[in-house]
Amino acid sequence: MIIMIKKKTFTKSQLEKLTAENVIDKIQHDGYSLLTTLGAEDLRKEMVNVGRACNTAVNYFFRTTGPKNDIEKHNQAARKKLVRILSKITPGSYKDMPKDSKNGLVIGFNHPSLGEIARILVMKIDIMGDKPMYFPVNLPWYEALMPNYEKIKRLGIILTPTITPSTWRKMDLKPGSWRYEQGKRLKQEFRDIYTDLSHEAVKNGGVIFVAPSATRQETVFESEKAFRGEEDIIPTMSLLAVKLYADPKMKCDFLPMAVLPPANFGRGLNFRKKYKLIPGEVMTADYIRKKYFKKKDVKHLDGFDLEFHRRIADKLPKRFWY
Repeated sequence: MIIMIKKKTFTKSQLEKLTAENVIDKIQHDGYSLLTTLGAEDLRKEMVNVGRACNTAVNYFFRTTGPKNDIEKHNQAARKKLVRILSKITPGSYKDMPKDSKNGLVIGFNHPSLGEIARILVMKIDIMGDKPMYFPVNLPWYEALMPNYEKIKRLGIILTPTITPSTWRKMDLKPGSWRYEQGKRLKQEFRDIYTDLSHEAVKNGGVIFVAPSATRQETVFESEKAFRGEEDIIPTMSLLAVKLYADPKMKCDFLPMAVLPPANFGRGLNFRKKYKLIPGEVMTADYIRKKYFKKKDVKHLDGFDLEFHRRIADKLPKRFWY
């Protein structure tokens, strides 16, 4: 029998007074659910079992390694064990991925399933070592993983919540209602927090992983028109670039990474099936600045997202283009 732990909900007046940082703190430490508060309990419940499995795994890696009296050695042992076991359960190849970079690095990847997340995690820990890894995760995922936020952080993974366009639609909030207004506010504030964290991460040589699609989809582009540049693309990568390069001292490269899933893959983790993580051509800070920052006051980057997506598609069979 599965026991469903009831989450605390924010009151209307409480939520209106709290900043996004306060909301995140209460989700992390006090058992609150923003999803439940905003009437999206079904979205929270969908992730309970997956979250429970992930939390059980994280606890296992720490419980069965040592030495426990030396926190850094304990962290390293847990990371090594995670790589060793996940490499067997969720295998992946990542030949030619950059092992070290003096600059910060933003890696954007296509997102056909949940499976690539485990393979990316193994790749990062295996070849990028202790560099901090920042990962924006959709709110249902974030709430599901919160019981072990601190242990996940000890593995070198720093999670930050986001409300994707897909989740926002599924929440189906009534425009003008207090839930709609607070949800809209927090959606923007979560994005601002992520941007600030991203700046600190890459400034210190960290790695940021981003799925530009903001949702699972089998193809790099949502449609053939988007592939041809005739339809708008969610400007995830260009907005991030604008924010990061607003700092003239920022040294940060962008790496398009193609995820080639196994044959007959599903939307889930695809255990025991091998993925390929294929790096595309790096877009260096110098290249991006020279091509896309010709004006002083840059608000958006025309064509950047199209070029970034195409560099991912170039590494994949045509059936994954659109």
